[in-house]
Amino acid sequence: MKYGYDHLHQPYRESLAQLRRYIKTLPDQIREFNDDELTAHAPGKWSRKEILGHLIDSALNNLKRFTDAQFQPAPFPILRYNQAQSVVYNRYQELPTEHLLTLWQALNQQIVYVTESIPEAVLQQPVLPPDAAETVPLSWLIIDYVAHITHHVKQFEFKSL
Repeated sequence: MKYGYDHLHQPYRESLAQLRRYIKTLPDQIREFNDDELTAHAPGKWSRKEILGHLIDSALNNLKRFTDAQFQPAPFPILRYNQAQSVVYNRYQELPTEHLLTLWQALNQQIVYVTESIPEAVLQQPVLPPDAAETVPLSWLIIDYVAHITHHVKQFEFKSL
């Protein structure tokens, strides 16, 4: 399964540890940008605030997936959502940065709470990603979620890294 950031995959426990680190460090790193730096974007590209909004949408959708995949019949089908329209209709570019950071942190903390208690047998249950011919274990989906965050964190181009 390739989404463009498979090279960022880590083992399951390391992925959860990475997510915990992001929850603690990412908000302060984003606060280092001024409003112009947060809202500026190249034509056809998202601003830093919109990338953060995209990560919020991803957290919302994946929290539901990680929860439902535990009790729905297997293989659990992963449905796509319209990422570009979600960013527009949720108005991330216009909303206060502190609101976005609080929302992102809270959603990801809930993801940690949910995922860290999933039994090993359930982590191996099959899920079916969009447009995939083969299933992957639920653990892969969680690992891929953290890799997705890592992919986008690199786009922020932090000053202090």
